Amino acid sequence: MSSKIDMLEKYSGTQHKILYYLKSGLEKGKHYFKSKYIAKDLGLSPKEVGTNLAILAEICDELEISRWSYSNSTTWRVTARTA
Repeated sequence: MSSKIDMLEKYSGTQHKILYYLKSGLEKGKHYFKSKYIAKDLGLSPKEVGTNLAILAEICDELEISRWSYSNSTTWRVTARTA
């Protein structure tokens, strides 16, 4: 239970939404995500998504998030971190 509380304190509401979206995509076998499509699906701006993904890339212990390429929108590569 304490890990859930720690997670609530560690991430903002927007970051929680983005993490849930990324984890759901990973479960479906996706590893590459474009900011503009995440934004469209979550009702956020692409800039808001990009800013939060850059933060999550630094602080998220569960996922490995890296800026992969830029072609009409930033593409992010996401994988689960191994223990």
